[in-house]
Amino acid sequence: MTPGGRLAAAIEVFADIETRHRPAAEALKDYGLAHRFAGSKDRAAVASYVFDALRHRASSAWLMSAETPRAILLGSLSRARGLDAEAIAAMCSGEQHAPEALTEAEQASLVAQDFSSAAPSVLGDFPAWLEPSFLAVFPDTLAAEMQAMAARAPLDIRVNTLRGTQAKAMTALAHLDPEKTTYAPNALRLPLGADGRGPALSGEPSFIKGLVEVQDEGSQIAALLAAAKPGEQVLDICAGGGGKTLALAAAMDNKGQIYAADTEGRRLMGLYPRLGKSGARNVQLRAPRRGVPPLDDLKGKCDLVLVDAPCTGTGTWRRNPDAKWRVRPGALEQRVKEQDEVLAQAAGYVKAGGRLVYVTCSLLIEENEARVRHFLATHAEFALRPPQALAEGAGLPALAAFADPTNTGIRLSPLRTGTDGFFIAEVVRAG
Repeated sequence: MTPGGRLAAAIEVFADIETRHRPAAEALKDYGLAHRFAGSKDRAAVASYVFDALRHRASSAWLMSAETPRAILLGSLSRARGLDAEAIAAMCSGEQHAPEALTEAEQASLVAQDFSSAAPSVLGDFPAWLEPSFLAVFPDTLAAEMQAMAARAPLDIRVNTLRGTQAKAMTALAHLDPEKTTYAPNALRLPLGADGRGPALSGEPSFIKGLVEVQDEGSQIAALLAAAKPGEQVLDICAGGGGKTLALAAAMDNKGQIYAADTEGRRLMGLYPRLGKSGARNVQLRAPRRGVPPLDDLKGKCDLVLVDAPCTGTGTWRRNPDAKWRVRPGALEQRVKEQDEVLAQAAGYVKAGGRLVYVTCSLLIEENEARVRHFLATHAEFALRPPQALAEGAGLPALAAFADPTNTGIRLSPLRTGTDGFFIAEVVRAG
């Protein structure tokens, strides 16, 4: 396929996403099945164009003064890739399946690059209805924060210390040029290729044998701040795929017990094969029965309960750019309700003197500080552990600099910490 042909295909896929309101991955898969002539490099290029357009949807539409799939894809070539009007015009010849030639209006828009009156939601490429919420979090740096969120995410991996050391992993992956990250001591970052994609790890012996796991540094930090200790009884009540469960198991050096639970059994399915290769022997999976995990035997007995709460996922938009255009106000309201419910449920498993660590991959105050404060207001037996003590207790004192203004928890973001967006807070039950 020619560059123009790939661009035309991306416009087609983007139109499918917009029309049918479906995840980008599904639309791209269907495109590949319906266009067998497209090779793997062609499909990767089409996907890259599509995800660039999703990351920069609002600013691309503003630039082109239109919200059509064509306009958004053309605008994203400028916004995401820095192509000038001449380079974009060269891709739009109308020949060999390329898009039709640029109109005079399109050419003028690409040359003008006028964002002087654009709203923060346009400059930051996020839904306009969330602007008040994001301004409350980033009153002085909103555009920069959200532009960082619109950038391509790096590929981070966690070295599984049950299988080896960071030095061993760096040697095994030397051909991929791994680099140490800033905060998590067992994290490595692999550079992206020219196409914006990270290297495939599925064939790497170190991945197959469980020495490394794919996990954003922010997620690793959240597990480290939970500070699970060898010999403790730990409940991961929203375990999902188990990334943090496995990190906790490694931190505990297989001593003590971790119970991985979730209200939906299908979310736990991916954890079974990961456990097998991880070397973790202190993990029990508690699959739900009729939507309720069997946890009655853990009431009031856990040293640590980790609540990796369901949320809007606003902190993961650089990895899931299509998700930010699907989230609706009703979803935020529903997530807040679910967060309050799971926190109230989790409290019952914490023993006297035990800890509850609350984590979201959201940037919003409504899902973070507000939920912790609501929990404390309704559970007098718990007290907040200040973020500075949380960071220092985990051996990561530098993270105290990222405490929220109310000193409730620690907020990570691509601009501040070079990670996905996360919020981590801890409350302690009276002894």
